[in-house]
Amino acid sequence: MIVVMKPGATKQQLDHIVERIEQLGLRSQVIVGTDRTVVAALGEKRDGAKQALETGDGVEKVVPILAPYKMASTEVKPEPTCVEVRGLRVGAGRLGIIAGPCSVESREQILAIADIVKEAGAAGLRGGAFKPRTSPYSFQGLKEKGLELLALARERTGLAIVTEVMAPEHVPMVAKYADVLQVGARNMQNYPLLEAAGESGLAVLLKRGPSATMDEFLLAAEYILKTGNYRVMLCERGIRTFEDHTRFTLPLASVPYLHQTTHLPVVVDPSHGTGKASLVAPMAVAAIASGADGLIVEIHPDPEKALSDGFQALTPGAFRKMMSECKKVAAALGRY
Repeated sequence: MIVVMKPGATKQQLDHIVERIEQLGLRSQVIVGTDRTVVAALGEKRDGAKQALETGDGVEKVVPILAPYKMASTEVKPEPTCVEVRGLRVGAGRLGIIAGPCSVESREQILAIADIVKEAGAAGLRGGAFKPRTSPYSFQGLKEKGLELLALARERTGLAIVTEVMAPEHVPMVAKYADVLQVGARNMQNYPLLEAAGESGLAVLLKRGPSATMDEFLLAAEYILKTGNYRVMLCERGIRTFEDHTRFTLPLASVPYLHQTTHLPVVVDPSHGTGKASLVAPMAVAAIASGADGLIVEIHPDPEKALSDGFQALTPGAFRKMMSECKKVAAALGRY
């Protein structure tokens, strides 16, 4: 349930409500909004808890949280959340673009791409150091060496580093180098990983699983949020359907739907969502038009020679053109 404090409620009154929630065997989360402060009381339903909290000084009302995802719901926080990392701002009217190669391949490659990403106006650099591949014989990434190269690119350009973490035990190492931990689609329901990513304190980009429902997606985000880490971005990267003209089916209706149900920012991945470089830019523009708060796209200086997913990577020229088109749509919609 949510304890809505009166405008002007004192810190002493707020602290008392938090203490009372803990005494009832529930867990409290204080959320400071634009107009007022609310306290989410999380846990198993307790008889009489609502009545006990309603009588507290400074309390305006106590209402149940109807959605199964408590902390992600707009019932708890009606104002949209903006996740800020270095120069990357995603959500609440701010449009954040993240771009880079599927895999970090070499020093020369990642530095050249970082320069292109920066020059085109994006604020985040993506790049896989650990690569989950369907075949165990495919390129698995440079691992910590790749992370070191990403950190070098950040030092050179100031871009926020977004990279995937694949296991809970990898979180401390990846967190030393990254600004945003990406949880890939395969790991959307890897709950120990979600909790470890949340506890790192870094921003988290959570990708939707290829067969996950919206409720499953938001409940996965809840595992991160319940650690007290609210810097979560949801990423729609396409679902698996009967269609075979694209790698996945990119359902852009999920963007406005998520904005109706959660305060978390929504990022769209048109690279994985289509799997075809020729479709990435049109779907990126469409994603912004649908209300996406950010994009994450793959680019490579020579896609034919990419060690992974070159078929969906934009060339530098195509990326610059995409950025120009996206900026026009964003400006028309009052986004920046």
